[in-house]
Amino acid sequence: MAPIVTPEQANEWFIGKARTLQGIRENIVHSTERATSRAALGRMYFFRYDPKYKEVLPIYDRFPLVLPIERYKGGFLGLNIHYLDYPQNKGFRKKLLDQLKEHATNLKYDETTRIKMSYTTLKSMTLMKLAKPTIHRYLLNHVRSRFIEIHMDEWDKVAVLKVQDFVTKKKKN
Repeated sequence: MAPIVTPEQANEWFIGKARTLQGIRENIVHSTERATSRAALGRMYFFRYDPKYKEVLPIYDRFPLVLPIERYKGGFLGLNIHYLDYPQNKGFRKKLLDQLKEHATNLKYDETTRIKMSYTTLKSMTLMKLAKPTIHRYLLNHVRSRFIEIHMDEWDKVAVLKVQDFVTKKKKN
């Protein structure tokens, strides 16, 4: 089991990676390291997203951190861990990521590792109730940047970062 990462350690790691990636959130479009035009199943990515139905969604994340688990025509189904908001999540992000690691293709937990997962497998997990708010469908023609891969050995660090970019629909009086 990986050691617990403090927000300070995660921020220090993120600052280093952000420099390497030319500013992961602000300059993601221009990033070249780990950038790809296609998200592979079982790997985790940051990307910019502009939802098709944003006018009717009560909340959405413009900078998701997603683990794609199934492909669909024109998109994919993925787990956006930002929907388990930190620090209010009481460790739920880490619990979910730890359980997902049980489905890893190898024990290296590096760039060679991916998660072998489907929606059917996810439904059988003991933390399905926890994972449910993270499940979202993403349309490829609404992705607004390249995908930046986060290797599994970095998951604990990104889990505590507050880089999500939620937009909430204002309630009418």
